[in-house]
Amino acid sequence: MTISVETGPAGRRRAVVQGSLTIYDATADKVTLLEALDDATELDLDLSSVAEMDTAGLQILILVKRESIATGKPLRVTGHSEASLDVLDRYNLASYFGDPVVITRPERRKSRGKRGRR
Repeated sequence: MTISVETGPAGRRRAVVQGSLTIYDATADKVTLLEALDDATELDLDLSSVAEMDTAGLQILILVKRESIATGKPLRVTGHSEASLDVLDRYNLASYFGDPVVITRPERRKSRGKRGRR
């Protein structure tokens, strides 16, 4: 799992989460995201490359959101992957983050185009 933090204009930061947001890396992920928020005037959190997410990952997102509210720094969660949407939907928390969730049409499976065997 990797979280890369990019710096934008006026102290704005963008954190891109790649791979898993799970209990296995929760401690390091929490520190990285809280430091990104601490150093930022506002933070965009891109989840488009999250392949796996569990409740530990969800707890980290909730913590970062709580800290953003407490410090008055805007947090935007963007680019929701299928894995992140699955967890947010399961716990009915998509609206908690207050960001629009764009649901795209899944790619057609290659197997759909193949004819069945006779």
